[in-house]
Amino acid sequence: MDARIIELPKILDNRGNLSFVENNKQIPFEIKRTYWLYDVPGGESRGGHAYKENAEFIIALSGSFDVVLDDGKERKKFSLNRSYYGLYVPKGLWREMDNFSTNALALELGSTLYDKEDYVYDYDQFLKMKSHGEI
Repeated sequence: MDARIIELPKILDNRGNLSFVENNKQIPFEIKRTYWLYDVPGGESRGGHAYKENAEFIIALSGSFDVVLDDGKERKKFSLNRSYYGLYVPKGLWREMDNFSTNALALELGSTLYDKEDYVYDYDQFLKMKSHGEI
């Protein structure tokens, strides 16, 4: 599984700190889409799908949450709780997000524009596609 935590640049300042991400520098793709998750009710989860082509970079801008990734053989949990770390999620991995803290804010940067055909929502279908090398 090529997913990994990437430490982002951190510029410390008495007035407040700054971190950033740039295309093809801190993350291994050009950003085509940006969206964020917020006000996730306690006990709820997000995700529950895989992408055929889209890669993502996920940052906890505020609060904390867990991202569980599955390649069809192995599951790994990544806990995100610092705004200067992000999780690189390559295409073809099943992903679930849960354990959101109060006021958690998840920023997600994608390598593709939104395309509903890129999503795989059925886990059994995901496993079948993985075993046939379709994703």
